[in-house]
Amino acid sequence: MNKKAEELGLSNTHFVTPHGLDDSNHYTTAYELALLTDYALNNETFCKIVNTQNTNITVNGVSRNISNTNELLGYTPGVNGVKTGFTNGAGRCLVTSCTRNGNQIITVVLGCDTKKQRTSDSSKLIEYAFSNYTRINLEEKIQEEFEKWKQINSNRIYIEKADNSVLELELAEIQRKSIPIKIGEENNIKIEINAIYQYEAPLQQGTKIGNIIVKKQDEIIETIDIISTKEIKKKNIISYMLELIYNLGTGQFI
Repeated sequence: MNKKAEELGLSNTHFVTPHGLDDSNHYTTAYELALLTDYALNNETFCKIVNTQNTNITVNGVSRNISNTNELLGYTPGVNGVKTGFTNGAGRCLVTSCTRNGNQIITVVLGCDTKKQRTSDSSKLIEYAFSNYTRINLEEKIQEEFEKWKQINSNRIYIEKADNSVLELELAEIQRKSIPIKIGEENNIKIEINAIYQYEAPLQQGTKIGNIIVKKQDEIIETIDIISTKEIKKKNIISYMLELIYNLGTGQFI
């Protein structure tokens, strides 16, 4: 588990025992529990187990019905897990996953004195998140701004000595395709497009000619390269001769 925690970047988490009972070297944080939960929810079997309210099992030939101790499961709309916990050191704990309208949140409540308190605090966190935050399609917003920029600027990029200076541009992969944002702060997302406008042929396929920087206020949340999708070759002697003949034929001189 410690190896996995290190792989996930959980620098404030350390495991000593598989059962989680109190130990001075067994610790984590609310934030890192949320990160660990987000990773675990990628496992379909895990998702099914934590979303099961009750089930029948057979122990030594005897059938028993067991119930999930998560008080929110089956009662709070959208809740689909995850885990309750208690030790004398940690108090009453609850990690909750809730999905509404395609948006998923994970809340973590630690150190409560009673089950009622952890349930109440978790419910308040869930309702606050869904009431105050929305999700915007960042990929769509970036693509729209890129297309506007291309219409104005793609023909302004000059490639000296090029056999064919018509550029075909596209974006590298957008990593963050959507982001949560507080309702009313959508205009805080700013998209800045930068490019170099002069080159000398040849220009290799895949050459980076600029980038898009996405900011949330002053924080950079995404940087995407703008690349050329085809090779631009350098003029050869034949190209120069054909150009000379064309210009002479039209009464123009180079």
